[in-house]
Amino acid sequence: MGRILVIEFKEQESSVFDAVMDVLKHHSNFEILKPDNEMVVSIPGLEIYPERRRIYHGRCEIDLTTKEYDLLYLLVVNKGHVLTYGQIYQNVWGEEALGNENNAVKCHIRNLRDKLYDAVPDAPFVIRCIREVGYCLEMNST
Repeated sequence: MGRILVIEFKEQESSVFDAVMDVLKHHSNFEILKPDNEMVVSIPGLEIYPERRRIYHGRCEIDLTTKEYDLLYLLVVNKGHVLTYGQIYQNVWGEEALGNENNAVKCHIRNLRDKLYDAVPDAPFVIRCIREVGYCLEMNST
């Protein structure tokens, strides 16, 4: 299998880029991929890449489980809105909530908070618990 080379460039570097591309075209062991404009969902302190299911703080990736990622993404895209335990469970677990969803959601939120606050100790956001209702991602006011 050939090597893969991903090249990112700025407009002013296009002549250098063109020269590099000309050289690479003559070497068949490289597969050239142009980076596309991947969607990024961000809040201060975090960047989420939905297509790759990756979360970053600066250049450091935050390692999350599938459920933790899904929880965070759901909270971020609904930032400022309270989501009930049932809504969260249905969106993240993909099944109807039957009454035990609160404990599952609480456990995963606790793990998510631990990982996020370890990675971003001075986080400009908080995952707030709305007692007996659900959770809301809020930005800290400074």
